[in-house]
Amino acid sequence: MNETEAFSEIKRAVSQILEDKGADVPDITPATELLSGALAIDSLDLAMLVSELEGTMGHDPFARGFIDFRTAGELARLYAK
Repeated sequence: MNETEAFSEIKRAVSQILEDKGADVPDITPATELLSGALAIDSLDLAMLVSELEGTMGHDPFARGFIDFRTAGELARLYAK
């Protein structure tokens, strides 16, 4: 999966999390900050996102420990192969 495909999957998953919470879904770009930005998600939502992505993407970039990321684009780069 390339970075563009990974970003599309992240965008879909984040949108679903926001819809499930009844929150507005803003335009999500690679520069969108996942926490403390325009998105109404918290650390628990982020953990659920990473868990879902592991299943969808088929690998866990955090298997050896946490890797710092802030934006949807940075997260997509971690999942791109």
